[in-house]
Amino acid sequence: MRSLNRLKWLHAFEATARHGSFTGAARELDVTPAAVGQLVRALEDWVGHPLFQRSRSGRARLTLVSDARDALEDITQGLDDLEAGLNKLRGRRARSVVVLTASQVLVMNWLMERLNRFAEAYENIDLRLNVTERLMDVSHGEADLGIRCGNGNWPNLDKTWLMDEEAVLVCSPLLLPPEQESCAEWLSSQKLIHDDTPHPGANFPSWDDVLASIGAPKAKERGLHINSTSAVILAALSGRGVAIVRRALVKQAIELGQLRQLHPDRRWLLSWSYYIVTPQQSRMRPEVKLFHDWLVQDVLSSTLQKDL
Repeated sequence: MRSLNRLKWLHAFEATARHGSFTGAARELDVTPAAVGQLVRALEDWVGHPLFQRSRSGRARLTLVSDARDALEDITQGLDDLEAGLNKLRGRRARSVVVLTASQVLVMNWLMERLNRFAEAYENIDLRLNVTERLMDVSHGEADLGIRCGNGNWPNLDKTWLMDEEAVLVCSPLLLPPEQESCAEWLSSQKLIHDDTPHPGANFPSWDDVLASIGAPKAKERGLHINSTSAVILAALSGRGVAIVRRALVKQAIELGQLRQLHPDRRWLLSWSYYIVTPQQSRMRPEVKLFHDWLVQDVLSSTLQKDL
C-alpha cells in the first residue's frame, strides 16, 4: 500500500539535497523551512537514520550522508518519471507555462518579436509575460526567469550573458530626411532629448560627451528631459528631437526606417550587458530550460547574421 505522505517526504528530501538547505527547498516548494524540515525528519524517522549532516555555517548547511547520496539519483529519477506520467494523463491537452519578466521598453522594442517566434515553434508552451519596471524577485519564484540589462551583479541569481550594449544617436526622418547626412553643426542646432532614467555604472554618455566626440559645440540649456526610456524613444519617433538611447531598444525602429541612426561610425560602448537571470541553486524545469536555451541561440544567430 502506497502512502501519499512518503511522496511528500521524498519531494522535500530531494529539493533539500539540491539546495543544501531547508530554506532553499522551501522557496521552491512554496512552504516554510520549518515544514520542509518536518517532512525530512519524518523521512529520517521512517528510514531509521539521519540523511543529512548538519552544519551551522557555510553555503550548504546540509550535506548528504553516503547512503542518502546513493539513493538520491533513483529518487530524482522517480519524481521525474512521476511528472512525466502526469503529463501523459493530460495527453495532448497538456500545456506547460513559462513565466518571464522584463521591462516594458525591452518587451516593446526587442523581446516581443522573439516571443512570437518561440510561440510559433512551441505551441504547447504558454509564455506568461510579467512586464514591470521594478526588478522582480526571480530568486523567490515571482518568475521562472527574467531578462535584465545591467552589470550582472544580482545576488542569489544565476545569469547567462546574452549580448553587450552600446548607446546610439537617433532621430525621426521627419527631422533629417534619408538623403541628408548629419553633421556637427546640424546636431548642435537640434533640440536634444535627455534620458534622465538612472543608469548606475553603465557609463552612459551625456550629451556633452557625445557632442565633444563629434566636434560639435557644447549643448545649450534647451532640451527635453524625460525620466522614462520608453517615453524618450516615443519622443524621438514623433520628431521631438535627437536622443541618445540603447541600441537594442531602437534596432527594430532603425531597420524599419522609423528612426535614423546618426553618426553610425561613432560607438559609445556601455558597461551594461543583457542577461537571462534564473534562481540560484534551482534546477530549471524542462520547459523553462527549453526557452532559456532557445533565446540564447536566437540572440546568437541574430548576432552572427549581423556580422556576415
